[in-house]
Amino acid sequence: MRSYCCLVSEERRRKEEVKPLKANRMEAFSDGVLAIIITIMVLELKIPEEHDWHALVDLGPKMLSYIFSFVYVGIYWNNHHHLLHMVRTMNGRLMWLNLLLLFWLSLIPFTTAWMGESHFSATPTALYGIILLLAAISYSLVQRTIMSQHSGDSRFVIAMGKDWKGKLSPFLYLIAALTAYISPWISGFFFVLVAVIWFVPDKRIEHVLKGR
Repeated sequence: MRSYCCLVSEERRRKEEVKPLKANRMEAFSDGVLAIIITIMVLELKIPEEHDWHALVDLGPKMLSYIFSFVYVGIYWNNHHHLLHMVRTMNGRLMWLNLLLLFWLSLIPFTTAWMGESHFSATPTALYGIILLLAAISYSLVQRTIMSQHSGDSRFVIAMGKDWKGKLSPFLYLIAALTAYISPWISGFFFVLVAVIWFVPDKRIEHVLKGR
């Protein structure tokens, strides 16, 4: 009886070790896409024709929009990495929702360049906020799909249910998009606010994993 229990425990342990590997391909693909997004953004920073400090001042709006986007992509990469640790089963719904998230994130270089080129004009800034809003909604859908795999894990579900950052961020992005036609400085304030809120990585998943 004891040996049978040991075999069952060993088999269960092996299955638990294999489960995270199911998300490895999706995580590797996502990491590659995010790396390309950052590369495209930095390539948009053209080398100035002049060779003095004034040339960098003229490059200021582009550099500022790049910094915004780099921080946002970094935040998504960090939290996406943590979230995929909780994947138990890969399925078509999860893969398509992850692709939807990557689709909206892949538009960040375009809106970043347009916003910088226009010196934060209303429409490019509003579009930037809309793209971030749609990316946030897509991330929330990915998170909910993974949470549905943990219906029997009350610790994880309760921890992820306390998602005040995820609930507040889309609202702030919407305000940033709408206020772009009032003042780009107001929009910028909300962009910075969301980045500050998410700058400290989400610790909920780490706490759940440590509890196990």
